[in-house]
Amino acid sequence: MTTLTAMRFRVLVSAMTLTLALMFLVLPAVVAARAEVRIQEVKSDKGITAWLVEDYSVPIIAIKFRFDGGSTQDPLGKEGLGNLMTGLFDEGAGDLDSEAFQTKLDEAGAEMGFSESKDAVGGGMRMLADRQDEAFDLLELAVEKPRFDQAPIDRMRSQIISGIVANARDPETQASRKWAEAIYSSHPYARPDTGTEASLATVTAEDLRAFHKANFTRENLHVAVVGAIDAETLKKRLDEVFGDLPEKAQLRPVERAEPKLGQTMHIEYPLPQTSLQLVYPGVSREAPDFLAAALMDHILGGGTFSSRLFDEVREKRGLAYSVSSALIDQAHSASLVIGTATRSDRSAETLGVIRDVVRKMAEEGPTEAELDAAKKYMIGAYAINNLDSSGAIAGTLVDLQTDKLGIDYIQRRVDLINAVKLDDVKAAARKLLSVEPAIMILGPKLAEATKG
Repeated sequence: MTTLTAMRFRVLVSAMTLTLALMFLVLPAVVAARAEVRIQEVKSDKGITAWLVEDYSVPIIAIKFRFDGGSTQDPLGKEGLGNLMTGLFDEGAGDLDSEAFQTKLDEAGAEMGFSESKDAVGGGMRMLADRQDEAFDLLELAVEKPRFDQAPIDRMRSQIISGIVANARDPETQASRKWAEAIYSSHPYARPDTGTEASLATVTAEDLRAFHKANFTRENLHVAVVGAIDAETLKKRLDEVFGDLPEKAQLRPVERAEPKLGQTMHIEYPLPQTSLQLVYPGVSREAPDFLAAALMDHILGGGTFSSRLFDEVREKRGLAYSVSSALIDQAHSASLVIGTATRSDRSAETLGVIRDVVRKMAEEGPTEAELDAAKKYMIGAYAINNLDSSGAIAGTLVDLQTDKLGIDYIQRRVDLINAVKLDDVKAAARKLLSVEPAIMILGPKLAEATKG
């Protein structure tokens, strides 16, 4: 390296170091500022409502939207229909075939994507503010006029089936399927979102168009926009992108599904590690004791490095690299799930420790100190986890709409958390953890695992 080159290299490194230092100094302030987001409710002439956060700090617009429905709306025997559809929106729309559409998308400098869950089909786009005309035009075509041409259908179907075939050799994937069937029986939640080789083979372009027409409607739509766009402009964009969709959804009714507890499923497989999963009752997001349950869950296993499960399973005994719990709230079911993976020769011990920790939480609840720490974490981490980018803010606002929490929830959230009393959390622990869970064990027999 020449002297001049070395000098340039040192200058470059110094500049990069200074830039990174400034980023770390500025980031907390940016995150704190975003915790004070000002949300506007915008209603278009055609009655489409969106939540908007204007932000001109960068010339970017992010839009996220969600249609209630999801894979629970897949017809029986055509599982995977909705998931297949989500891969086809950028494969041709309106008068643009697949190649032409993707070329236009690249030229507009926009990013677009769709995905499906059991309860919704979601989409989004991130675009440059000065190229929003082209970007919104493409989003309108994708949302309202997808083509579902046969060649892209066959190609996407082939890709999905390849994944299904590969996963058929994965014991954890197969165990998850059997577990879902055991927990939810014949409920749509027991069916695989991606479908099967047999079910995907039956899907036609007509099926996709019918699914799109029934699910993509103004009635079941939630929209959030963050970035360099004002309310009046957004009103016009909303009508452009969503205004010609059908007004009413044609969703199949889906019953409430309570997880089938009190069962143990042991899937024997010669693995060096044994996976353990325990399912307890959950609590729906709209329930008055949800925050109490969420705080209890954080203390039990939701706090990655500070939970009781982490302390007892990993720190004190070294039984697993990680162990966690989570409240799972779905549109038609709720559960609290604990999961870990441990050495197969110590799986029985690990399961015993987990059950002891759960039993103690159910009987005694947390301490005041644990509750105070959990409150501080949940309050402090919210902006970092949910408001650290325009896309994250938009996604959070869609979640708040879906959960019917109100446009002022972010402002009310701190007071709601602080209002939770220790007795509330103890009651939530007794309610959720004083039952016999459903347990799945993937690995050698526990009796064999304890030998040696």
